Amino acid sequence: MNTNLLNPPYLYSSLTRISDLQVKPFDVVSLPRQQWETGDYVVGEVLSPVPVNVKLELPNGRLASLLEGDRIIGAFGIRRATLEAVGEWQSIGEDGGMDNMTCAGLFGKVTSKSYLLPPLTSLQYQGHVLRHGQKVSMKDFVPTISYHPYDCPTIMIIGTSMSAGKTTSARIIIHQLKQLGLKVVAAKLTGAGRYRDILSMKDAGADYIFDFVDVGLPSSVAPPEAFRILVRQLLSMMAAKNPDVVVIEAGASPLEPYNGSVVLEELKQYIYLTVLCASDPYSVVGVCQGFGFLPDLITGIATSTSSGVELVKKLTQIQALTLSEPGALSILTQLLNDKLGLKDKLLTTA
Repeated sequence: MNTNLLNPPYLYSSLTRISDLQVKPFDVVSLPRQQWETGDYVVGEVLSPVPVNVKLELPNGRLASLLEGDRIIGAFGIRRATLEAVGEWQSIGEDGGMDNMTCAGLFGKVTSKSYLLPPLTSLQYQGHVLRHGQKVSMKDFVPTISYHPYDCPTIMIIGTSMSAGKTTSARIIIHQLKQLGLKVVAAKLTGAGRYRDILSMKDAGADYIFDFVDVGLPSSVAPPEAFRILVRQLLSMMAAKNPDVVVIEAGASPLEPYNGSVVLEELKQYIYLTVLCASDPYSVVGVCQGFGFLPDLITGIATSTSSGVELVKKLTQIQALTLSEPGALSILTQLLNDKLGLKDKLLTTA
């Protein structure tokens, strides 16, 4: 049994950012398999060969290089990425071999991986983080707050898949809302834990940022009804900030097993504007038909060129924009003004 005050320093992943592990002592003990659970904080030792340029996301969002023998504190979780990796802690074998499934310290055993994804960091399970003989888990650091009903005007950003341009679109939208003098809360409610996405929203001007890590989840892959309870808790935390508008990104797509459909169900009466970020023009049609809704705006990788914009409009008859182009910002601002101003008079003419 070792305490972190008597050993060489650990590397703390960004999934520990809600915890006090960096400032208070703990023990590291190997536990029997039947005691393992999603969200447990565990220690993994980096194994050789260490992939070139592999990084670990730290609690402040900075990326740190890894070396063989480094000991990382992360959390057991589940990943179901369509374009990168699939895995879960339940697939870790008797040998204790596991993978850092995202740079944020999401630990599990990868069972399927895209050939386009660079090698992941291989780890050896060293033990669980314990205090006073009890496991330390992400859920132990979720604050208790008074209930606040969520009735905030919401801009919902969803995608046809991961890496479709959602976070980039969120940043641009947040920037425009701040130009209009609004108090903005930004959040990522589904996906696999990474800090960089919501930090980039903060950089764009969001007054407060949240994600599912704040309610003790390493990823949003969870039983739907259990996830629904935690989403309501997170929405209450966001409502307590009294924002003028909330910008929410749902990682991946609503059709993937990250509970995006639960988020849409919980927020549907508060959504004033829906933005669909598409990986290609034809995927827009698939998501709209498969999920049965029409967005107010289509952007993302599919609209990277004028040809893409034209094809999306031809296929869907929905407004499509390349948000990175200066000429699109005035159209976006007018759309924000129309959608939010019609219902709550939050915005004046841009």
